[in-house]
Amino acid sequence: MKESTFKKKRKRLFFRTFMLLFMAGLVAFAIISSLNEEDAVIAKGEKAPNFQLNKFGTDEPVTLRSLEGKGVMLNFWATYCEPCKDEMPYMEEMYAEYKDKGVEILAINLDSTNIVVERFLDDYGITFPILRDKKGQVMDLYQIGPIPTSIFISPEGEIVEQVKGELTLNKLEGYLQQITPE
Repeated sequence: MKESTFKKKRKRLFFRTFMLLFMAGLVAFAIISSLNEEDAVIAKGEKAPNFQLNKFGTDEPVTLRSLEGKGVMLNFWATYCEPCKDEMPYMEEMYAEYKDKGVEILAINLDSTNIVVERFLDDYGITFPILRDKKGQVMDLYQIGPIPTSIFISPEGEIVEQVKGELTLNKLEGYLQQITPE
């Protein structure tokens, strides 16, 4: 009987040790994966990741890849964001001037309801493309934290600048000049 009890305890010890090592491996994997994700910051000089979103109010898809050869400004915003509201008129003014120079302004909206966005666009008379990111997949892809955040992309598809916070008219125009095709 002693032998049988000893074998059971040994099997239990082996099983518990195996499970402990397995769990430690999972924890190590999770920590390493987390660190790798944090290191994957969208930075100057990197190729901007491609994405596809629909224009607001339509099923018309827009991809970043389809705009290759143009300078692109991505502006992440929401109707509840006061600084976002303040910079929208500047973007509208610059869009009228820069769209014929080969620069596209894309405002990526993060709101969840269409009515609020429709009212906002009507109130502000916005004519540049508004894209919907209802699920936040592009926000996550570009690792956007606070809004507004704007990313300026060269005609070659490289990130020229990432600006967190509200843009003034002068700053906006300076960044748009940097991404204007020659």
